[in-house]
Amino acid sequence: MPLVALTGGIASGKSTIARRLAEHGAVVVDADQLVREVQSPGSPVLARIADAFGADMLRPDGSLDRAALGGLVFGDRDAIARLNAIVHPAVRAESARRFAAAFAADPSAVVVYDVPLLVEARVDDPWELIVVAHAPAEVRVQRLVDLRGLSRSEAVARIDSQVPDDARLAIADVVIDTSGSLADTLRQVDDLWAGLDGHIARRASRA
Repeated sequence: MPLVALTGGIASGKSTIARRLAEHGAVVVDADQLVREVQSPGSPVLARIADAFGADMLRPDGSLDRAALGGLVFGDRDAIARLNAIVHPAVRAESARRFAAAFAADPSAVVVYDVPLLVEARVDDPWELIVVAHAPAEVRVQRLVDLRGLSRSEAVARIDSQVPDDARLAIADVVIDTSGSLADTLRQVDDLWAGLDGHIARRASRA
């Protein structure tokens, strides 16, 4: 019942890797989706966000105005820390529930936690393997410009606001280089899947 963490910076190709692992049969739990769920209208987390950052963080229908909240906390380390202190415990609890449910349904399941903020929030959890999606910053800047419509300065700011690539690479058991073609990325994921037991055994031997 391996529990695998998959992380990577913005525009690193992490979602492509997660989809491929799901095609192979992995149960993928998406941290970003869990964040959206714990912040749903009427949730205790959303109420605490409104208390901490103002009722104008809510839309008229009671949902979170993500753009407003993002604009308020972006670049403000103290504000981000306050937000994380509200959101992370709820996400941690819900992810643990999802992991347990997946393993209860299939004790031999491979569960992959697709988690952008692994280094920041979950690096010490008991993962059997840590996989990092990686592409050079310049490649990721161009992806943000081409695929998400950001300006170059916006793209650079997004990347600079995250932990440095070196911090992610330092915790990696396996690095998937996504800077090449899609076919090359998928081949690396296929190789990872085929050799999963060996990768997990090597990490265990280093522990």
